[in-house]
Amino acid sequence: MGTPRSNAAEPPPTEPATGPRPDRRPPSRPHPDPSPSSPPLTLSGDPHSAALAHALHAAERGYAVIPLTRTKHPAVRSPHRGHPESPPCRGACGRIGHGVHDASTDPLTIRRMFAAAPWATGYGIACGLPPHHLIGIDLDTKNGADALTALRFIAEAHHFPLPPTVTVRTPSGGHHLWFTGPPSPAVPNSVGRLAPGIDIRGAGGYLVGPGSLTARGRYVLAPGAPRVPAPAPHALLALLTPPPPRREAPSALPPQPASALVRFVRTSPEGQRNARLFWAACRAHEAGLAQELAARLVEAACHTGLSEQEARAAIASAGRRQGRTQSP
Repeated sequence: MGTPRSNAAEPPPTEPATGPRPDRRPPSRPHPDPSPSSPPLTLSGDPHSAALAHALHAAERGYAVIPLTRTKHPAVRSPHRGHPESPPCRGACGRIGHGVHDASTDPLTIRRMFAAAPWATGYGIACGLPPHHLIGIDLDTKNGADALTALRFIAEAHHFPLPPTVTVRTPSGGHHLWFTGPPSPAVPNSVGRLAPGIDIRGAGGYLVGPGSLTARGRYVLAPGAPRVPAPAPHALLALLTPPPPRREAPSALPPQPASALVRFVRTSPEGQRNARLFWAACRAHEAGLAQELAARLVEAACHTGLSEQEARAAIASAGRRQGRTQSP
């Protein structure tokens, strides 16, 4: 799934319609069945019509949606293209083309957005909005990453279960896990902050909805997985929600247990050895355990096949990075 994008979409073949639009987010109401399961297949086989049908089906269950291109960008072109605004407009102008800020559950608004973007073949589901306050965990498999194992290590280290929940398979072999969260505090978007290969979609982000067709393939619901998102465990929410910022130090994750950091490095697959070691060393610095854990991290990295010189260089790089982020 795509990382939250800027409001600009791919250049479309025609200019989308503009003008006043109805309220994009009508008052939310309880949805007894928040399942994102697929709607009936369209007979035309047209990817645009299929994406619209899936988007409307999701909206019926309380998920605010926007149309997406094959590259997972918002499909409606910005009305401010070529005319930068300060501060950036997030829909106050009354026109469509503001990316995830256009997300709506209103069928008329959704149809209007798709009509303005006939090239759309997918749809995005906005995270952090009522009634579900959706949180997406994007588990990547690129470059040898084993993000699911990393998430399980984190769950084990912080003593919380990973409940079965809505799971969407991505064309690249990854997975999106859907959880519901509280109205506040908002969970922010992040890339690799929790662990290498794990991206978080929170307030202001979106998930590619199941049934969407992209340049890499189609997003589909995992067979046998629940069709209702589970509440996010409290301990996981604590990891995803940064503490209030302090002057003397940047926002950081709660300290990771030393044994979990060493084990995380020791079980690194090929292609992720340096990334995992660097991440673990950063967490060790944040916890004030850099000197204490240095030898154990080097030993764990050498166990995976890195040389001692490579391991010490990665740890030193993490120390320099932490020094820069903590300097005034």
